Formats: sequence, structure tokens, C-alpha cells
Amino acid sequence: MSPSPPGPLSFAAVDLGASSGRVMVGTVGPGTLELREAHRFPNRPVRAAGTLYWDILGLYRGVLDGLRAVGRAVPEARPASVGIDSWAVDHGLLDASGTLLGNPVHYRDGRTDGAAERAAAVMPPKELYAATGLQHQPFNTLHQLTAARGTVAPTVARHLLLIPDLIAYWLTGELGTELTNASTTQLIDPRTGDWARDVAEAFDVDLSLFPPLRRPGDRIGELLGDVLEETGLTGPVPVTAVGSHDTASAVAGVPADGGRAFAYIATGTWSLAGVELEAPVLTEESRRANFTNELGVDGTVRYLRNIMGLWLLQECLRAWEADGLRPELGTLLRKAAKAPALRSVVDAGDPGFLAPGRMPERVAEACRRTGQPVPRDPAETVRCVLDSLALAHRRAVADARRLSGREVEVVHIVGGGVHNELLCQLTADACGLPVVAGPAEAAAFGNVLVQARAAGAVHGDLAELRSLLRATQPLRHHEPMGDRDAWRRAEAVVCA
Repeated sequence: MSPSPPGPLSFAAVDLGASSGRVMVGTVGPGTLELREAHRFPNRPVRAAGTLYWDILGLYRGVLDGLRAVGRAVPEARPASVGIDSWAVDHGLLDASGTLLGNPVHYRDGRTDGAAERAAAVMPPKELYAATGLQHQPFNTLHQLTAARGTVAPTVARHLLLIPDLIAYWLTGELGTELTNASTTQLIDPRTGDWARDVAEAFDVDLSLFPPLRRPGDRIGELLGDVLEETGLTGPVPVTAVGSHDTASAVAGVPADGGRAFAYIATGTWSLAGVELEAPVLTEESRRANFTNELGVDGTVRYLRNIMGLWLLQECLRAWEADGLRPELGTLLRKAAKAPALRSVVDAGDPGFLAPGRMPERVAEACRRTGQPVPRDPAETVRCVLDSLALAHRRAVADARRLSGREVEVVHIVGGGVHNELLCQLTADACGLPVVAGPAEAAAFGNVLVQARAAGAVHGDLAELRSLLRATQPLRHHEPMGDRDAWRRAEAVVCA
């Protein structure tokens, strides 16, 4: 264990989400944990010739701009380290010279439609789940690779880098595959933390495309000279592997009390709801419940279910703005809070909501199809969406308890949904459990804490890192209220 540094250190956390990226500065020392935003930038996918891509160079430009802002904010323009996290499954292909072979394709692109069904002809779903523990998702990296077979880029590629590993490569020149994100590819055995070679062989996936695995806390390398020149940072600046799947960092950033059994809901474009375990749950019942076993910081397992999350609300707002309505979110939420509770609910896990476009109409059609009242205005649509998300949270937490055998006494909500007090209260009501809301920037906090521990600014296991969060960050508490039978009746509608 390295000795503690003489005072607080500053760390740069690059946190890339599906709708925006941010570079944060974390200051960490004994009893000290502060986080401030250095730079925030939009993440705007681009559709070209019928394919939906990530604008990866635009994101990289945002990262460089953010690191330049960090240099202006920290002593001597030298952060103690940089860490990178992002969304999962998507990737870039490099040729033998390290050149990117085209923009990474967005997981919401339609190229993987039907891929999971085609995969069942190669390996039965029960067998695939037992080997990898990953839930049924059409966009898992395995399915993306299968869908891309026969196109030019895969035939000449020599390296495959997941998004945060690609950014790290451009910053340092070092190739690697961070494990928490690799566990979302459907090519990792969650019991061993190594490649599921039988799965790769069955699907004809060349694992040599993936650089060596690395784990949170590993040193990746240092910022290259051209990056230092571009950003004005003073070298050397190390880059440290963190939980590079943003949910892995967000779960590390849950301010849980080690003496109290908890579930977590990492909210944003998605809601990721589940419990933290020491070992995966690979039963057939777990597969049928569509739970995933993703790897977390310190060898933990993130046992969770994906729910569409605030994507439903974001897409509704986008549709209304396109129609010229431009509703103000705060006003909509206040009106939604007064709208009839549980008048209509939809299945927030329905893959029919995955693609972008005309979400209010799709929500209305789902209500019509199930014989429920159709929302009459935007406020009622918002209430339907939030009630449905809270109901999905309730089902996921209850199923996680049942399937894992892990008791739950409190639910922690972290991420962007923390700002939506109505959703937090509805989740407490639906689950019948206390909800602790905060921090909103849990992924950045988890990112910073892993870096800080690697640098010796803090010590200890996850419980000790989380105790620093509890001691330093403001949290809101929501106690369950209302008619619990009403939630059971609504659940029966969705599950019918």
C-alpha cells in the first residue's frame, strides 16, 4: 500500500453518457471529497446512409476540451490521474496501424434486429446465459459482431476497443480491455472474470481482437506528448483504469451504509436496477426474468435488469418540441404530480420503446392495446411514464431479492433521476421501501474514488469509499406513502 500523500489530490473523471459527456474534477483526501464540473458537451449521434453512428471524434474533442479546462482548474495544471467511463457494448475497430476503421455504430441502430433470435440457432439461450450471465439484449457486443459479419471493417480489423478503451488509447497509445465493460460483451465468464472461450468459438469471434484485460485501479499509461500540448497539461499525467462501464462506476458511487442491505437504481437514459453480489446468479429462473450479471469494482457482480429509463421522457420531450410545443420540464412535472395516479401504465422494459421517434404516440398505443385510458395531454403522458418507471423499479427490486436471496432494506437512486423528485417518491411508494436519492454524479464519484485509491489519496474497500461519500455529499430521503394495493393492481396490468 502506498503512503498517503501530504494533502488532497485532484483527479479528472471523463464520464461519457448517451446524451452528453462531461469532464469532472474530483478533489480527494482524508475526510475530503469534492466534485466540480470542468466541461460538459453534447453527445449527438449521427444518421448517415441509413446507419446510426456515434460522433466519436466529436466526443474526443469534448474530452480534450475538458482536460484543457481541468488544467486551468488544478494546481500546476497537473491532475494526479485521469479516468474514463462510458456506456457499454459499443466499440471501434482498428487496423494494424491503429487507425480507426469508421465511426462506431450506435447500439440503437437497427442492424441487430433479430440478432438474438439468430444467435439461438448457434447456442441455446439457456446455455449462453449459463456461460456469460448476460440478459437478453439485441445490442450486446456479441450480436453486433454477428450482425457486422461479411462487411469490410471486421475483415481487416486487428483490434477491437470498447468506447472508453478507445478514448484511453488515443490519450496514451496503450491498448487494453477494461473488465467491467468487457463483461457487457456477452463474451466474459462472470465466474472467472476471463473470456468465455467456448462462446467465442461457437460464434466464430476472434478473441485476439481484444487487447489484454485490465481491471479498475490498473495503470493504463500516461498522456501522450501531443495530448499534453493540445490540453496545456503539465506531464507526466497518468491514466488509470476505473470501472469503465459507467454503471460500474455509478454503483461504486452508491453511498450505501455497509450495515444496511441495499438495492440500487442507476438512473439516466436507462434505469439499471438491482443488487450487488459476490457471485453471479446463473439459474434458468434468472435468465427468464432477464437479469444480467455484469462485473463491478473489487470483484463484485452487478446483478441487475435494464429498464428503458428516462429515455422515455427524453423522447417525449423531443417529440413535443418537434411539434412546436416546447413544454418546460419543471412545469410538466408539477402538473404530472397532480394528475391521477396509476391511471395508465406501460411496460418500461418493452423493447418496442428502444428505437428513437414519436414516443408519445407509442406510449398512447401501448395504453390503448392494454385497454387502459389513453393520456389526454403531455402532463398525463409524463405521469404515465413516471408511474411506469416506478412500477418497473418495483418489479426489478423485488425480482432481484427473490432470485439472489439478498435482502433489501433501502433503495439507493443515483444518476440523473435524482433531480426528478416525483420519480424518486413514486419509486419509494411502489417499492414500499425507503429511497435515498443522490448523488446525481455517482459515475463521476465512483470514477474519482477508484483513481484516488490507486494514487493512495484514500484507502480501503468499497464500504470505506462509500462512507466518504455519505459523510460529504447531500442526500435526500423519501419514505413510502400511499396505497400499496394500487401498485399491485397496476403490476397485474403490466404483467398480464
